[in-house]
Amino acid sequence: MRFGSFPLTDGAGLVLAHAVKGEGYSFPKGYALSEEDVALLKARGREEVIAVRLEAGDLGEDAAAARIADRFSGRHHRVTEASTGRVNVHATANGLFTADRAVVNRLNRIDPALTFACLDTHVPVMDGEMIGTVKIIPLAVSESAVEAAEALLSGTVPFEVHPFRAHAVTLICTMLPSLKPSVMDKTARVLARRLQPSGSHIEREMRVEHRAGAVAEAIRTALQSAVPDRLIVIFGASALTDFDDVIPAAIREAGGAVIHAGLPVDPGNLLVLGTVSGVPVIGAPGCARSPAENGFDWVLNRILAGQMPQPLDLTGWGVGGLLKEIPLRPSPREAVEPQVSAVRVAGLVLAAGRASRMGEGGHKLLAEFGGVPLVRRSAEVVGKADVDCLAVVTGYRAEEIRAALAGVDAVFVHNPDYASGMASSLASGLDLPAVAEADGVLVMLADMPGVTTEDVGKLIAAFRAEGGRAVVRAVSSGKRGNPVILPRVLYPALRRLEGDVGARTIIETAGLPVLDVEIGAAAHLDVDTPEAVREAGGILKG
Repeated sequence: MRFGSFPLTDGAGLVLAHAVKGEGYSFPKGYALSEEDVALLKARGREEVIAVRLEAGDLGEDAAAARIADRFSGRHHRVTEASTGRVNVHATANGLFTADRAVVNRLNRIDPALTFACLDTHVPVMDGEMIGTVKIIPLAVSESAVEAAEALLSGTVPFEVHPFRAHAVTLICTMLPSLKPSVMDKTARVLARRLQPSGSHIEREMRVEHRAGAVAEAIRTALQSAVPDRLIVIFGASALTDFDDVIPAAIREAGGAVIHAGLPVDPGNLLVLGTVSGVPVIGAPGCARSPAENGFDWVLNRILAGQMPQPLDLTGWGVGGLLKEIPLRPSPREAVEPQVSAVRVAGLVLAAGRASRMGEGGHKLLAEFGGVPLVRRSAEVVGKADVDCLAVVTGYRAEEIRAALAGVDAVFVHNPDYASGMASSLASGLDLPAVAEADGVLVMLADMPGVTTEDVGKLIAAFRAEGGRAVVRAVSSGKRGNPVILPRVLYPALRRLEGDVGARTIIETAGLPVLDVEIGAAAHLDVDTPEAVREAGGILKG
């Protein structure tokens, strides 16, 4: 492959290294010029282009990426069509992703032109989630390098998705006078949510005295179930203080064995893992009463995926096991549950977009619904809900938007970079002190005429009921939509977003609970075209 500036006298077959645009033509990077293309460019006065010329033994970027991805032998994944030298890999099941670090490293060391990136090993993934990507760096690569990659992949499994299996779970909670019943109620709710991705459920809950004999008897009762895949989870009223404490002693008294006690993961140190009659038993650490990720999740996900951890596995988790300072997670030792009434929610209306699909049809946010400009209607819907503050981000035609909002009790921020997309508007809103200090932000797109104050109220109530620690999003018939409430713990990651993207990827990878609130068709109704405005009952004005 030769790279450089080539004259168009012999331009057919050249692959463009940069996009070429002009009056009447637009050729993207990676485009192979034909004889007709060359004639057109020459007629427009262009004499040369920056490009590559493929030589014998070269493969184009898309062909190379596709051939490598076709050799991935791991199960439960699909690959996309190659485009711009990239093939993405997505999970086709809820499960545990594992990667062979040695194989991935060997693949990436064949040639700098060939790269493969994937998730870290042993992380939970959802059906449809992207788990890896092949990327060819230059526009072409030697076929010999691709053949070397194919040879490596033919005899190895670089990654795999191990589907979760549905388990019937017995929850055993021990009781002491100091432990409130409400704490045990919350424990059951949090565990049930953790089990949802695997299709598992709490089959039985038992509350017993904090004595080894009482716990052992509860374990024996749980073993009477005839369900094939079973799991016992024990939450002690008092934390583990010795390797012969109540939970490990109960496992032994019930005829089982303690695989390991203690875990080099913080939060999650005080975990006990054992088996009784082949059924896994997890003595959960106290931090597992919170939905925030901790060592309990690491053990639970492996068991649900059919990978029972052994001492050598558990003791190898120290590097990367310090979770409490990861910015996407809340503090692991919050001493007091926040009161529902104290959870502050900021309402953030995004009204900065260019409305490019409206053409010459006017600005959609100035269209009137019931005689009220849409942007004002959206702001009032949020402002009338139980929000602690209302903020509006402006951008395109900001003066007219502000005029339409005259008299609305809101704080405003102008996003001068609105043309770059939604991410910059979201970051602008989060920089407002009133929003930054809230426990969560309700993000409302200003072009959704069907959303009501009642809908917004449902979302806020659900968020506050979870103590401000869950993502809450509107859905229609189970399909995700808008508005959405994002907890403050996600703000740092949201500020790092770029381009015209929302928070979907962050939501799916943060490890936080996600609550879906049904609000009907309004969750999907936005008006991006003049026809959509009219069909929704609006009248174009400006």
